[in-house]
Amino acid sequence: MSRPRPQLFDKKKTVAENRRARFDYEIDTVYEAGIALTGTEVKSLRFGEGTIAESYADVRDGQVWLINSNIPEFSHGNRFNHEPRRPRKLLLHEREINKMHGAVARDGMTLVALSVYFNGKGRAKVELALARGRKTHDKREHIKERDWKREQGRLLRDRG
Repeated sequence: MSRPRPQLFDKKKTVAENRRARFDYEIDTVYEAGIALTGTEVKSLRFGEGTIAESYADVRDGQVWLINSNIPEFSHGNRFNHEPRRPRKLLLHEREINKMHGAVARDGMTLVALSVYFNGKGRAKVELALARGRKTHDKREHIKERDWKREQGRLLRDRG
């Protein structure tokens, strides 16, 4: 009997994270999508370069595209280098694309990129979320609620 293999698929190396999105948006559903990249883009991401701070996704012609993400040119890429801010195709199942398209068209939701990472198999993935924008007063309430929970934790820790 052979030894069971360790599960490598859960591990992930985060390359870029959009921390502001969790504050600016109320996250509803999170999806994992693959990204169609060229060789120099993958190499640049493996070096930990790339930002998705202002990026979002758009559904066009039955396909989902990541807009406004920045993957800088690879330093040793010479003439085969890529364009840093080009739209990148996201790889999703057709059913997921249809759900996203319906939510964006009907409910006025936004597709926001939360993070870019490499999964256990070494594939580049994007964590994509259907989100609804928060108003300023909602953001203030979110801050108050977060601070109160932190304070509760401190009080329980000190008492116990």
